[in-house]
Parts: sequence; structure tokens; C-alpha cells
Amino acid sequence: MGYRVVVAGATGNVGREMLNILAERQFPVDEIAALASRKSLGTEVSFGDTTVKTKDLDTFDFEGWDMALFAVGSDATKKYAPKAAAAGCVVIDNSSLYRYEPDIPLIVPEVNPDAIVHYKNRNIIANPNCSTAQMVVALKPLHDRARIKRVVVSTYQSVSGAGKEGIDELWNQTKGMYVPGQEVEPSKFQKQIAFNVIPHIDVFMEDGSTKEEWKMIAETKKIVDPSIKVTATCVRVPVFVGHSEAVNVETEDFLDEDEARDILRESPGILVVDKRESGGYTTPVECVGDYATFISRIRQDSTVENGLNFWCVSDNLRKGAALNAVQIAELLGNRVLKKG
Repeated sequence: MGYRVVVAGATGNVGREMLNILAERQFPVDEIAALASRKSLGTEVSFGDTTVKTKDLDTFDFEGWDMALFAVGSDATKKYAPKAAAAGCVVIDNSSLYRYEPDIPLIVPEVNPDAIVHYKNRNIIANPNCSTAQMVVALKPLHDRARIKRVVVSTYQSVSGAGKEGIDELWNQTKGMYVPGQEVEPSKFQKQIAFNVIPHIDVFMEDGSTKEEWKMIAETKKIVDPSIKVTATCVRVPVFVGHSEAVNVETEDFLDEDEARDILRESPGILVVDKRESGGYTTPVECVGDYATFISRIRQDSTVENGLNFWCVSDNLRKGAALNAVQIAELLGNRVLKKG
């Protein structure tokens, strides 16, 4: 016996990945519903070897459905997630709307699976920000061993984090650089993204940080440990898929780089690719389509007493969004609903 599963936002990048991953991981689905806005009504999307026609999110009845994976943005989530939750359908939400609510669990299954029990508070579970998800998978085993005091992270985030419009803008701007008269002005991004990097993701806040940077700080504290100090600089780069991060951690106890490498190799959701030679590390292109978070360039930081540096790469449409949501669904099924 399996589950009746809804994917809301099924025609978007993340929604399509949710459907793909549910099929790839053979999630026990008895019935699937793909929901989209009215303008996309009837669009066919793939689910394994089958195709599913989208239904109207606005008129859909969530009664009798077990769980709904939402990838529709905060505005639509605010309207429809409470309706689904009230109907007894557990919502796993990919937007930022509920992440910082104290009574709603924010979950990365490799890091804080026990928080799943708190879904009962409001029948809603939050999926973290893409840049946070991959980082905390690496932080947790190191924190368990040596207690992380401080994290300094610089991100190199792909344009797919800004949706299809971001992908299209990079593609069109790149083509336009080579065709006179077809130059494309910035629309989705604040400045030209082709052959450029932009140290600005989301809106600016009063202290000079951006909302994306604030998200990484707040979410890391909620998921891993509120005592960890985090500072972040988030940068958009001309890469289609795959987020990268340069991470520096300072720990209470000394942690040798070799031991850290061994710990990470044994940790769930992580693949260590760390050879000190040309090409002995992972780049965004190589992580696309993979479930893992890849860790490379693990080395001691000699500028502090107990410091480590590492390079972290992951497919942001997968671990940063769709995969983590499906893993939450698996956790919910295995620990709570127990149908499959």
C-alpha cells in the first residue's frame, strides 16, 4: 500500500525534478496529482515511464491525499498550503514562507531527522534554502565531532536558483555577446550575468547583508545548532545548474584534516573527492543530476587554532530543492505515516 501524492508547481524546474526523483527513488506512490496554475492546465509532465496531465491548483480538493510537495513560491503557498494542511494532507514546502516559523520543522534528513515529529503542529514541513541544504549536510558530522563555533561561507550560486527566467537570461545574454544587435539587457538579474558574477541574491537588508545571506545564517542555526556563528557572502555566477561553496569552519576541539576527511567519507549524503592534484576535486558541471553533496579541498586553516577549509558542490535543483523534499517525504512515510 502506497501514498496519494500531490506535486504543486509541477511544470516548473523544481516541480519537474520532484516528479523525476519520486520515480527514480521508487517512492511508494499509489496515485499522483500534478498541479499547476490555470494557465498551464492540461500540460503534460513526466512521472517515470508515464505522463500526467496537470490539474488546476486553485480548484484542487486535497481531501484524502497523504502528502503534497509544494514548489509554487511563497505567495501561492500562503494561499494553498493551509488548505491542504487543513484537509489532512501533509505539506512539504520548498518556499521560504514557513522556514522561520518556530512551530514548523525545517528539515534536512541527514542532519535533523528527529524534527519530523513536529509536523503535527500545523501539518506543514519546510524545506531549507538551496545553499543552506548542501552546507549543513557537511557541517553536521563535523559539529558532532568537534563542535563548530563559527562558519564563514562564500557561495557561487547557479542561475537555475532563480528559476527558468534565470536560465533563459544567461543563455540569451551569452548568445547575444556573439551576435551584433542581439544583446540582452539584464531583466531577471541586477546586472549582466553572462561572463560576470553578481554579489547580490535576493533583497538587501538594513545591515548590508542580502536576504539570501540572512537565510543561510538563520537556517543553519535552526537546523544544526543555534549557538553556531555564521557569516555568508552569496554570489550569483554564470553556471546553469549546481551551487558551489567555499566553507571555513572554526571548531572548539582540534580536528585534523585527515580525520575530517574520514568523517565526511562516512557521512550520509556526502561523496568526498579530494585528491591534491590537477582535477582532483568536483565542479558544478560534474554534480548535475547526482544526489550527493560533493566535498573537496579539505585542508587545515593555519590562521586560527582549530580551523578547516573545504569546497562544497551540489545540484541545487536536487539536494537544494527537489531531492531534499522527496527525502522528507520518505522520512515522513517511514517514521510517521508508515503506509509504504
